[in-house]
Amino acid sequence: MHSGDRRTLAAMPTKFRKGKMLRITWDKNAEFVVEVSGRMDVENLGELSALFSSEGKGRRIVLNLVELTLVDQDVVRFLEGCEADGIELRNCPTYIREWITRERRRG
Repeated sequence: MHSGDRRTLAAMPTKFRKGKMLRITWDKNAEFVVEVSGRMDVENLGELSALFSSEGKGRRIVLNLVELTLVDQDVVRFLEGCEADGIELRNCPTYIREWITRERRRG
């Protein structure tokens, strides 16, 4: 990987939501790998969708969730939709995978 191929976008904590932190790092090579770490909620979904649209065109998109610690129901629905659209969820924490499965069964 070339040094210019890795970028980071950080969503800083707000004064109303102490301790909330999301870091998004991505690598662009043959596949577009987005690593998400920290807490993720509905407020971050637009940012992530925009990133997919602007940077992921023509590449296989992978979401690496190995450091994702906390999500809400909107995020779980978003992740389920990502999989349905062919985006790979790599290193998905067990509790998130089980939640996605339950959401999928509910339809």
